[in-house]
Amino acid sequence: MQNIDRRTFIKTASAGLVAAQTGISLSAEKTPPVKLPAKVVDTHTHFYDPTRPEGVPWPSKGSSLYRTVLPKHFIELKKYQPVNATVIVEASKLVEDNQWILDLAKENPVIIGFVGRLTPGDPMFRTHLKRFAKNPIYKGIRVNYNLLEPGLSQNQFIDDMKLMADMGLQVDLNGGPVTLDGARRLAEKVPDLRIVVDHIGNVVIKGEEIDPEWKRYMEALSDQKQVFVKISALVEGASRHRPDNVPADVDYYRPTLDVIWKQIGVDRMIFGSNWPVSERAADYVTLQKILVDYLQDKGQSALDKVFWKNSKLAYRWDKYPGE
Repeated sequence: MQNIDRRTFIKTASAGLVAAQTGISLSAEKTPPVKLPAKVVDTHTHFYDPTRPEGVPWPSKGSSLYRTVLPKHFIELKKYQPVNATVIVEASKLVEDNQWILDLAKENPVIIGFVGRLTPGDPMFRTHLKRFAKNPIYKGIRVNYNLLEPGLSQNQFIDDMKLMADMGLQVDLNGGPVTLDGARRLAEKVPDLRIVVDHIGNVVIKGEEIDPEWKRYMEALSDQKQVFVKISALVEGASRHRPDNVPADVDYYRPTLDVIWKQIGVDRMIFGSNWPVSERAADYVTLQKILVDYLQDKGQSALDKVFWKNSKLAYRWDKYPGE
């Protein structure tokens, strides 16, 4: 047995006593924390410019968001860990604003994908879709629930969704918790279509109190493998319950994230910020750290999947900047 001096013995014994009293593992203390991977893809940002001659339909004048928001502003943004790639999600109902974002992407390699806005079921939908989809940056479109709900019973809408699937495109769905049910119904009608539900269904986050309807819809999605859930708008969901004191601690969000982890799983969860909308509830560092903290004890593989690998499956982006 190796000899140790009295000072070393006392120090080791004291540390062991503290560990026994507090429940802290000495070996755990020495284990370095899992780090956020070098590759991070933010799958939900909005860029727009109210100073353009045609202006913007959103956000409205007087809003704190009514300002020019471009890739350079995103790049300059303080982050918890560098984010070198983003998938933009539409912020305009104007058809030509699809082209404006595609033009923006030509000079900004941080943009690796764009989810545009067109209207399935519209007579011009296919013409517009084929035009914009010639650009590989165009990954699909976003559809709000108020269009999805009636569209699910309309043949032309479903045929247009099938065309998107045939073209290798995807659809983002946006709306309240019932959007999760809409995603399930769409997936059953168009099983080859990749679907991403934005903002975890925009549920109000109340800590331990889980919305039962939202949970039921999430459970019903468990076997729809082509449906991804975007882990975005967490702080916005919390702000609707606690507008004057939005929590920054992961424990407040853990019960909600646990439902998604259990029902959807690590292979279908995707990181998104919803910036700059998110800044009305919390800064970028906070929203990013919440998800990092949640995933840290689930291993490096979970971090890699949620922060970039799953986004490649959902959006089929081609190349990460710098590679």
